[in-house]
Amino acid sequence: MQLDKIVNYHKALADPTRIRMLILLAEGEMTGQLLAEKLCLSPATITHHAAKLRAVSLIHERRDKNAIFFSLDHYFLKQYESSLQSLLARPATAETKELEPMDEKNERMKQSVLRNFFTGDGKLKHIPAQLKKKRIVLEHLAEKLEEGRSYTEKELNGFIQQFHADFATIRREFIMHAYLYREQEVYERNPREMWERWETLS
Repeated sequence: MQLDKIVNYHKALADPTRIRMLILLAEGEMTGQLLAEKLCLSPATITHHAAKLRAVSLIHERRDKNAIFFSLDHYFLKQYESSLQSLLARPATAETKELEPMDEKNERMKQSVLRNFFTGDGKLKHIPAQLKKKRIVLEHLAEKLEEGRSYTEKELNGFIQQFHADFATIRREFIMHAYLYREQEVYERNPREMWERWETLS
């Protein structure tokens, strides 16, 4: 996860009201109206602060008739926490280093999966059901995205469609497994050290 994303995350938390909102949402999903009542604030104020938290993917928002429900995004909370720990634990020069080479067993498995799931001209036959194989496929596709480039949703869909028709599923899987980061419908490739490693799976 890029450094500026971590900075924006901490900026979003630099407000007592937002911290209180997150503490309340840790108990479970709540409506904006209920949050307003518990915090003695107006619904408009809750909406303002929720927008700040949603911009950095700390909360989910859903609508049901006239009510707006908020809940924590536990996945991104965990990602932000691990990202900061990763940055603090490694030396500054580590950003320029490549990941350690895979051992021969992992390399053989990776090549086997790529042969079985991709055609000769690089098209994805189908999305693997097994998590380990799926991550290998996602990693292979993510490597083809330009690091540091911002993609609109339309551009990302077009990229995915070069390999498989189901761009919506693959786009969602990219986010779920931390290959991409999304902010206000703009997508960027995360640094490789943030990708979920398939080698750790049994």
